[in-house]
Amino acid sequence: MTALSIRRPLPLFAVFAVASVVAGLCIGAFPVGPAELLSAVGLGDRTLDDTTAAVLYAIRAPRVLAAFAVGAALAAGGAAMQSLFRNPLADPGLLGVSSGAALAAVSVIVLGEKVMHVVPSDLRPWCLPLAAFLGGLASTVVVYRLAQREGIALVGTLLLAGIAINALTSAGIGLLVFVADDAQLRTLIFWTMGGFGAVTWTAIVPALLVLAISVPTLLPSAHLLDALALGEREAGHVGVDVERLKRLLVAQVALAVGASVAISGIVGFVGLIAPHIVRLLLGPSHRTLLPAAALFGGAFLVLADGLARVLVSPAELPIGVLTALVGGPFFLWLLAGRARKDGL
Repeated sequence: MTALSIRRPLPLFAVFAVASVVAGLCIGAFPVGPAELLSAVGLGDRTLDDTTAAVLYAIRAPRVLAAFAVGAALAAGGAAMQSLFRNPLADPGLLGVSSGAALAAVSVIVLGEKVMHVVPSDLRPWCLPLAAFLGGLASTVVVYRLAQREGIALVGTLLLAGIAINALTSAGIGLLVFVADDAQLRTLIFWTMGGFGAVTWTAIVPALLVLAISVPTLLPSAHLLDALALGEREAGHVGVDVERLKRLLVAQVALAVGASVAISGIVGFVGLIAPHIVRLLLGPSHRTLLPAAALFGGAFLVLADGLARVLVSPAELPIGVLTALVGGPFFLWLLAGRARKDGL
């Protein structure tokens, strides 16, 4: 498939993102009309009743913002990982970042009660996102160290080490699930299957601050990623410090994915689907790929969360299940396409 000829693609993706946010604010078991939404942002003349105001401000707004931020972070991280591995099938989860962050978060849920009483109440909302970030970072550091040979990180070994770390962290999560009580098990379902049902302003502000730092800092690396796409040796010949770029990308993706897991639990395939679709539409230039993937990933996850709220209403489908239902066939389609391309 050839890239579409779009002179100004980013405004189109921005419009799509805004439309998805509007839809996310309106869709749900308690529908909100466009006129009420306009009044909520000060552009209408209708007076909101207390129920509608509470739904919009206390429930929908933080949930939609969290879904968009997580989708943008996973998509931008996926685009960076695909460029680092020079493989369109790469995903932030391949390095063990998501599973490491989830293991740390689950540890706080199951074991944290024993030490949480010594943490000041003002700092307790930060414990979970901080633990998720540190867990993701620790997994990333282990993977990166295992992949280093004489100061050079071997991309193939990074992938294999990530698979091993994923297996180990999954075993750790399984052990914690085994020792958890009934109340903790209900919470753990959220972390292992993903979701935004428990999102509140207090819970997400720390992680959103982390995402506000980590995701935009990927954008200045766009021209370096373009050079890296030519190959590590070629990128070095044009002045790119390849090893420093690898360390920077891995750290940024760990930060973004760790904060995302702290908000939503593990949400798979967004980091695979969004950047690949954008690359098919716009081409490989990272100056447009990174911001467009972030906008598309955010919009995709907001719409997916809206569907999760209404498909089995009044219950709620875990967002990780829905993205897997979409992403699994998409991944198989990519694999089939690569097999045909390679003549297998």
